Amino acid sequence: MRPSPAIAAKPPSVAAAPSPACACGRLRRATRALTQLYDDLMAPAGLRVTQFSLLRTLARQGPMRINELAAAQLLDRTALSRNLDPLVELGHVEIVRGQDARARDVAITRAGSAALRAAEPHWTRAQKEVARRVGADKLDALIETLGELESLHPDVARTASRRPSPTAESRDRRSAKAR
Repeated sequence: MRPSPAIAAKPPSVAAAPSPACACGRLRRATRALTQLYDDLMAPAGLRVTQFSLLRTLARQGPMRINELAAAQLLDRTALSRNLDPLVELGHVEIVRGQDARARDVAITRAGSAALRAAEPHWTRAQKEVARRVGADKLDALIETLGELESLHPDVARTASRRPSPTAESRDRRSAKAR
């Protein structure tokens, strides 16, 4: 027996209503869960996913001012320092005086590049595990949605032109693998 069209269809006002779940709260919980999965799988490399991300950004973009790196990562300077300090102690990054005596630049070191290369297979394993559990299509859609959410941050307009979109990166990787 087919349901009557009046019962099956939601009224327009209900369909357009926002979810009662807090988007921010759910995203923060999901982020903690995902971070734990990556950290667990990357533990043999001795890097946390947050540290990996910083090293990867520095490897791709070269030395950066601390403020630029913070903006690229959407971090405040305190959070950036918490993540950079262990990398400095390990010799993976160095903080040097910039061209302007008031500015400090962050650069990846040879040891940092080696650590990044050693961590990449573990990161790739984490990526594959997430894609396996969530599904590659859902993961691509999630990354695209996250890019849209990142655009809500006021600093994104300044950094968006300097970094490729996550969706474009994802498509590029799939194209490269297909060749």
